Amino acid sequence: MATNADLLAVPVFEGLPEDQIEWFLSRAEEINVKAGETYVRAGDPADTMFVILDGQVQWRGEFGGETITFLSKPRDVTGTLPFSRMTQFTVTGRAVTDLRLLKFPVSQFPELIQKMPELAKRLVGLMSDRIRETTRVEQQRDRLVSLGKLSAGLAHELNNPASAATRATSQLRDTIKKIKNASQELGRRDLTVTQRAEIEKLETAITQQDGPPPDALTISDLEDQIDSLFRSQGQNDLWQLASDLAHKDIKPEILQPLFTTLDPGTARAALVRIASSIEIYNLLNEIESSTSRISDLVRAIKEYTYMDQSPVQNVDIVKSLETTLTILNHKLRKGVIVQRDYQRIPFLVNSFGSELNQIWTNLIDNAIDAMHGKGELRVRTYRDDSCVVVEIADNGPGIPPDVQPHIFEPFFTTKGVGEGTGLGLDTVQRIVRKHRGSINVNSKPGDTRFQVLLPLADAH
Repeated sequence: MATNADLLAVPVFEGLPEDQIEWFLSRAEEINVKAGETYVRAGDPADTMFVILDGQVQWRGEFGGETITFLSKPRDVTGTLPFSRMTQFTVTGRAVTDLRLLKFPVSQFPELIQKMPELAKRLVGLMSDRIRETTRVEQQRDRLVSLGKLSAGLAHELNNPASAATRATSQLRDTIKKIKNASQELGRRDLTVTQRAEIEKLETAITQQDGPPPDALTISDLEDQIDSLFRSQGQNDLWQLASDLAHKDIKPEILQPLFTTLDPGTARAALVRIASSIEIYNLLNEIESSTSRISDLVRAIKEYTYMDQSPVQNVDIVKSLETTLTILNHKLRKGVIVQRDYQRIPFLVNSFGSELNQIWTNLIDNAIDAMHGKGELRVRTYRDDSCVVVEIADNGPGIPPDVQPHIFEPFFTTKGVGEGTGLGLDTVQRIVRKHRGSINVNSKPGDTRFQVLLPLADAH
């Protein structure tokens, strides 16, 4: 049988009057649970507050597709607390050791608040602590989920140019072998100085010719003309070279002197070397383009996280937005058209740079989701007095009027189970307020606009 001393040993009951303790004990029911037994299941009505006198409880629940476990120890108060809106238990409680606890019914809460106001105040504080801890865990999980999505997207973005560079490097080895063999073949032939000069002149002219390729119809015509020239000279298997030369916008008359000054065998060796030179230049361009793309992504990652930079600094808003768009490119290129409207003056905001990027990431990611990955994303910046306004808009279905008042509430989400925590816009609002700014939203079908106002650094 629980005594006054048992209850007074519980921190939230410590120092309360004896008569109040006796009243509480008269309304509570003491129960004993064997180790391993379950006494609360997720989904049960949340109609009880528990005071653990002896033993430990393991709680287990599913949140956002993840399993969460935690322990309650002796002298903890768990279950439903006064003023809680919980209607069902979201976790299952199992006794780790033999358990002795008190059950206090929710139906007695109104009288408890009247008879034990100090206890009610302490329990409200306990509930606030619980909410803060739950929010902290959910925010941490939300950040990890966001980081996981970004990491997966970046891995995909990095893999494409890395694979292209690897493939081009492998092809480059084979091409170098071809040009070496062709050069040796030419070296074995008794060529005059004029003939060697003609080959080198033609090779230089073709490989150094730069510029965009002609249109498809012109390429097709040139390819047919060059292939006809080769066939007329007995070279019937150089169609790939004809295609490469056509893409470089080489005219057949440029090649004609080669066949005038050289015998067929020497001309073929020269063409093979020229073809290999073209391929080497193309492969080098592909490697350069791929490695530049990797370098750009790495730079974007460093800028996004503000790696190796002071945590607080003047942040260029447009640069911050562009870095975020680069990081989210894997989601944008699937069907989202980005329209930019940046006022052409620098907007600097004194900020934790990476936190501003969290704002843009959440708003842009939400816009993409709202459009189901296909639509128009509009990003705009302009000055309003001493603030910069960043507007992120989409042409999705809009936010229903009954939903709009709740979108910044913690844990509010319209997404399916496991798809969102409801903390994205809450996080955005907290960061905006931390920077002494404000955020508002206007939404109708086909036009949803989030506007973030942040004080400019030069306005202080």
